[in-house]
Amino acid sequence: MSHTIWQVDAFAEKPLTGNPAAVCILPAAREAAWMQAVGREMNLSETAFLVRREDGSYDLRWFTPAIEVDLCGHATIASAHVLWEERLLRSDEAARFHTKSGLLGAARDGDWIELDFPAHETKPVEQPEALVRALGAEPASVGRTPFDYLIELASEEIIRGLTPDMGLIASLGQRGVIVTARASTAPFDYVCRFFGPAGGVPEDPVTGSAQSALGPYWQAKLGKDDLLGYQASERGGTVRVRPRDERVLIAGKAVTVLKGELLLV
Repeated sequence: MSHTIWQVDAFAEKPLTGNPAAVCILPAAREAAWMQAVGREMNLSETAFLVRREDGSYDLRWFTPAIEVDLCGHATIASAHVLWEERLLRSDEAARFHTKSGLLGAARDGDWIELDFPAHETKPVEQPEALVRALGAEPASVGRTPFDYLIELASEEIIRGLTPDMGLIASLGQRGVIVTARASTAPFDYVCRFFGPAGGVPEDPVTGSAQSALGPYWQAKLGKDDLLGYQASERGGTVRVRPRDERVLIAGKAVTVLKGELLLV
C-alpha cells in the first residue's frame, strides 16, 4: 500500500517561500515510531499525519525530523489546504483537527487560511546567562511561554542580524527560543524568528504556534487587536494574528509545491 504525500509551503505568498510541511493522510492510525521515521525521511521542520473520523473531523499529529510536537501552526495550515484542494472538504466547510493541544479549527478567508489556536501567556522570568551568550544580544525583556523562551530585542535590525549559538540554545531546556521586536518595516507590527535546535529544527522558517504567544504579547504592548507579523528567516513569511480572549486567530496563505506517493506499507 502506498500513501499520497503532499509538500505545501505555508505562510507563503508564492512557492518556495514560507515554511514547507509534508502532509500525509492515512486510512488508519499508525504507530508513532513509523510516523517519526517518515518525518525523519522527509526532513522538513514538520510532517503532518491525518486520519479521518466518522464525523468528518481529523486526528492530526506533527513530527519534526527528531520529535513529535504538541502544537504546530504551519503544518496545520498545510493540512487544511490539502483537504480543500483535494476536495475532501467543501470550500466553505471548516476543518476540525483533534490534536495533543485540543480541538483546533481552520477556516478559509479568501486567499487566507485562518487557524483557531489557544492563546499562550508569556510570564516574565530572569534571563539565563546562557541565553544572552547564545543570542549575542542583550534582551529588552525575557519571558517564558508554555513551550519556549520569548525574547524581545531592541530593533528589527538586531533580529535580522542574529547568528545564534544553536548548541547553547539546545541546552536551555525549552522547545525553542522566540525572538521578536517592533517592526520598522511597513506594513508589519512586529518581526520575529524562531530557533528550535533541541527538536531538530535549528531555525524554523515561519512558526505558527509561536504566534499563540506573540499575538497576546504584542496586543498588550501596542494596544491593537489585529496584528501583522513577519518572520524574518531566510525564506520569510507573513502572519496575520488576531488575539481573541483565550484564543488566537492565526492566518496565512499556502501553496502546494509537490505531490507524490510514499511507497511504504
